[in-house]
Amino acid sequence: MTKIHELTALGQAIWLDYIRRSFITSGGLQDLIDKGVRGVTSNPAIFEKAIAGSDDYDDQIRELIAQDAEVEQIYDELVVEDIKMATDLFRPVYDETDGADGYVSLEVSPRVAFDTEGTIAEARRYFSQLGRPNLMIKVPATKEGIPAVEQLISEGINVNITLMFSMAHYEAVAEAYIRGLERLAEQGGDLSKVASVASFFVSRVDTKIDPMLEKAGANELTGKIAIANSKLVYQRFKELFSGERWERLAAKGARVQRPLWASTSTKNPSLPDTLYVDTLIGPDTVNTVPPETLNAFLDHGTVAVTVEDNIPEMQAQIDRLAELGIDLSKATEELQQEGVDKFIAPFDSLLKTIAAKRDSIRENVSAQ
Repeated sequence: MTKIHELTALGQAIWLDYIRRSFITSGGLQDLIDKGVRGVTSNPAIFEKAIAGSDDYDDQIRELIAQDAEVEQIYDELVVEDIKMATDLFRPVYDETDGADGYVSLEVSPRVAFDTEGTIAEARRYFSQLGRPNLMIKVPATKEGIPAVEQLISEGINVNITLMFSMAHYEAVAEAYIRGLERLAEQGGDLSKVASVASFFVSRVDTKIDPMLEKAGANELTGKIAIANSKLVYQRFKELFSGERWERLAAKGARVQRPLWASTSTKNPSLPDTLYVDTLIGPDTVNTVPPETLNAFLDHGTVAVTVEDNIPEMQAQIDRLAELGIDLSKATEELQQEGVDKFIAPFDSLLKTIAAKRDSIRENVSAQ
């Protein structure tokens, strides 16, 4: 039994924030499933590194070029093939847990992050095209993304809502999920067949706030605000997924929308490398980690329920920000916009890389 299995026993699932063709085909992903990993998340930045940084995809690119595929179609086919293989590997986990875990997340294009109808259309297309019940479509928690979440849940499409940084983001997402379930119930749908996670970003909050704390002379709060922010969201999660309104849905088979802790690698080298895993362990949660953080946790992480530790202190730390003149709400709105930008840039870069590979392969074929 690994530490990941021990976390599972405490109610937390570990998902891997990484995907690459050779990692799937070599057995590397299956090895992690055997060690207890229960899902995968992906995003445009991850695919950019995988496709642009390797020759794993060149054979398929050649095949698609021979079919006169356009650049965005090539991207789509490459990504869909990886997600197909990953969802098939995780299908036994999905079946064994009766749909509680075993999910693989695929993000809609960052170009539709501020387009409600575009997001809905792309999510529907991916969900239909892949035809896997353990696929989750990632939708950003922008103001345009929130109504898309409600609509997709009402259609029985699994959704991983991403780029949440604040309590306001979280509450809007949870409400969209609950409203979507209520609409699905009104239509006679099977609530037990739809799942969702609320991806709440952690370390990027400290990366944003810590320089402000240093400037304000409050270094004692360095590396603490992100954890406090996340723990208070967990408290709100428990409130929203209890009570009469939720119990009506639960009676029809609805699953809670688990908080998923994202961006949990430690960016500050002066902080412990497992900080954002060790401190956010608790029931009905997911933590998605990159390979290096996963390996660090397996080696020296601490297994214990910690997400509800010191809640009054966490609230006091958040309250202290206002006293210091630090506007957490403004900072988290900026983080969400920056988050979208951080996905658009690698997405555009990837399309350029695919175009360059396409042109190079065409030139080689012409020269022969």
